[in-house]
Amino acid sequence: MTRDVIIGISGLQFTGEENAESLEVIAPGEYFYRDGKHYIKFEEVVEGFEEKNQNLVKIGPRKLEVTKKGLTNVHMVFEEKKKNVTCYTTPFGNLMIGIKGNQVSVREEEKNILVEADYTLDINYEYVADCSIRMHIRARDGSDFSLAEM
Repeated sequence: MTRDVIIGISGLQFTGEENAESLEVIAPGEYFYRDGKHYIKFEEVVEGFEEKNQNLVKIGPRKLEVTKKGLTNVHMVFEEKKKNVTCYTTPFGNLMIGIKGNQVSVREEEKNILVEADYTLDINYEYVADCSIRMHIRARDGSDFSLAEM
């Protein structure tokens, strides 16, 4: 994998029988590998705000960690069969979020890493939704990037 990468993130939040909210982000980033784990750093622009988030994604076997610093601050851990609780600091106040990892899978190829996590989300100790997140990290080679490729 090259140092310069493109990261694509798509997520779904299932809040009812027919209600699902989706999120998609594509951003340039930096990749490095240390102590058996993959790390990706990238900047996130938040609509309506000047301040950005600096994100660090850490990928290990059956575990995904996302740390955001800036406009919002949080350290989220997605780990199979474990629940992690953390404080999510936003411009509108703090929330306690719980992430119960159901399944986390990582597929590595020479120029690609695909991470998928299914989890249950609660906010302030109340169930909110069943969710999934998918990350595609690809070596930056000048070609177009699409989340549909994932």
